Amino acid sequence: MTKLVRFSPTVDSRTFQNEFDRLFDTFFPTLQTDNGSVSWAPRIDFIEREDSYEIRMDAPGMEKSDISLDFHDGALTVSGERRMPERLENDVHLRSERRWGSFSRTFALPRTIVDKNIAATYEDGVLTVSIPKSEESKPRRIQIS
Repeated sequence: MTKLVRFSPTVDSRTFQNEFDRLFDTFFPTLQTDNGSVSWAPRIDFIEREDSYEIRMDAPGMEKSDISLDFHDGALTVSGERRMPERLENDVHLRSERRWGSFSRTFALPRTIVDKNIAATYEDGVLTVSIPKSEESKPRRIQIS
């Protein structure tokens, strides 16, 4: 007997992403550094607005002081380190999926930004970087004469 199941792009794409991640992890196991920390990269959203760009990066379990922002030659680099929680002697870890260690993400920004006005906030585990566009790059309405 055939079952009818309603198509759900959200569920199907999530399933595909999980399968892809599993396949990728099979061929490229988690990379560990010399000190045992794991290489990882926080997830981001990169948003364009009429007058600015915004980067939102998930960084739960970190302090503001653990994150650095650098802008140089049109590139914004976000780097930091999430430290592994202290393990007690009697702890038995059956599974550990949370990533820890240092990370670095670099974003090439267009020349049409005002780099001296880049601002960042960190709240509830989310880093938000606001990057204003220059006046020349903003859309403008032209009057017809």
